[in-house]
Amino acid sequence: MTTPTSAAPVSASSALKVFVVAGELSGDVLGAGLLRELKARYPHAEFRGVGGPGMIAQGLQSLAPIEQLSVMGLVEVLKHLPGLLALRKRLKRAALEWRADVMIGIDAPDFNTDLELALRQQGIKTLHYVSPSVWAWRQGRVKKIRRAVDRMLTFLPFEADFYREHQVPVSFVGHPLADDLPLEEDQGAARRALGIDPYIPLLALLPGSRHNEVELMLPVYLEALRQLRGHHFELETVIPAASEVRRQEIEALIEQAHIDPGTRQAIHIIDGQASVAMTASDAVLLTSGTSALEAMLCHRPMVVAYRMAATTFWIAQRVVHTEWISLPNLLAQSTIVPELVQHDASVERIVSELAPLLFEGAGASLVVRFKEMHQALARGASVRAADAVVEVVAEKHAPSHGEDL
Repeated sequence: MTTPTSAAPVSASSALKVFVVAGELSGDVLGAGLLRELKARYPHAEFRGVGGPGMIAQGLQSLAPIEQLSVMGLVEVLKHLPGLLALRKRLKRAALEWRADVMIGIDAPDFNTDLELALRQQGIKTLHYVSPSVWAWRQGRVKKIRRAVDRMLTFLPFEADFYREHQVPVSFVGHPLADDLPLEEDQGAARRALGIDPYIPLLALLPGSRHNEVELMLPVYLEALRQLRGHHFELETVIPAASEVRRQEIEALIEQAHIDPGTRQAIHIIDGQASVAMTASDAVLLTSGTSALEAMLCHRPMVVAYRMAATTFWIAQRVVHTEWISLPNLLAQSTIVPELVQHDASVERIVSELAPLLFEGAGASLVVRFKEMHQALARGASVRAADAVVEVVAEKHAPSHGEDL
């Protein structure tokens, strides 16, 4: 076993070597903001690891496609496990040979925590950005996290409280989306940007950023759209595709659905621009994930739906100990948006929950609530996260109990 060595202090004029691994496209957005702020502090910084287009635009040399890590679900991960293990081994070797100063894992906790632990044992400082839902299930993971990271960076205040209770150095940084999205949205401007009639009812439809999510959820959403148009034939929908690969999958599934020409004409597929699509809409139908938070920050009423492989759901029922799956409800600690999971994510339930939001203005009271929640999360997250990285890099001795920045 190699004896750990202490990383040397790095000055702002030095070429700080940052090894960063993002697990999916939402993590790429976070990573891009963080790398931008780190470059402001260390103009000569170098970045390697795994990321998407946003991080690559900030100078990241990505050693693997981010899609290779975008696997969700217990059963689904098992099918990809050999490739994931080989990738983690390759990334560990790359970080050590490069002599990275710091490693930042962004989300993908099952992949990144082991990588962080291995690199920290070799003297590389480590941070993890985006807390896993350790407070909801597999709480024993916190012991491994304590060994793996020099600092945990959390979006939510109750997450930071959990880590303090378990003696894990932590910084509550807020959420970058809360900083980026305006507190006063302009629905008219969003519709003009998309070329959507300002007077028709509009549904934003987000089937997910992963292949298995789109495959499971989009056919259900399309049938719900068809039935909703029976309530109001002028209803249109906008679908922001998370990537070119997802766009191709969305288009293929629409063709396979054999929907009527009128409904097909009412579907607008766009590249990215999820926040614009949601701001333009009257309501949002989405697959649980970061998009639920984004819809909240766009101040739009929503219905959250989620399906997974039957075996994955059976296991999840026995190990997950939380009442809610969506971030708006978790933040509020109450059911303020409908969550339809597995068998409840039926066409009939989706239609019954969405129709009042789209055609009766039933979600108006949520706008004020969402704006209050938005303000609580707008803390300058990328700046605070970069400040935490600077602090961790500067540490010469074993970290003590972490404090909020």
